[in-house]
Amino acid sequence: MMGNFNNKPLSNLTKRLIRAGELLVSGENQKELESYFDTENFRFHGSGFDTDYKGLVSFFQAMQDAFAPLTIKRGIIIEQDDYIACQSFIEGKFVNEFTQSPVGTIPPNGANVVFDLMNIFKFDNQGRLIEEWVRIDNRGLLIQLGVQ
Repeated sequence: MMGNFNNKPLSNLTKRLIRAGELLVSGENQKELESYFDTENFRFHGSGFDTDYKGLVSFFQAMQDAFAPLTIKRGIIIEQDDYIACQSFIEGKFVNEFTQSPVGTIPPNGANVVFDLMNIFKFDNQGRLIEEWVRIDNRGLLIQLGVQ
């Protein structure tokens, strides 16, 4: 489900973004993951959730613990200068407590959950992620999690 508007070959920045997402979701190869980020200056801005690189990694650890197997797919990808905007779909079966939901800890319900995201990423002049903005339908997510 990955694509871009012009069907052009993926740029180096887009390839880096895709790989960074795969590593965040899988929890594999922390050293490689860090090479895709400005770990000292990175800022994440979500719906009611702002953090740094360490906080983002911690959030994804909570996701890995709660949803198995956790996977990521990218939808439409648009790149302009040092920015990439894209759709992201993170999916997994809700099998353990989710400690970092928008409303706190939630017990598992066994459902397949899809985090349907719109992301904007900013890269520095070395091709590292330095900032990210994310929008998600929190109400839709909470329904999937069995809260509403």
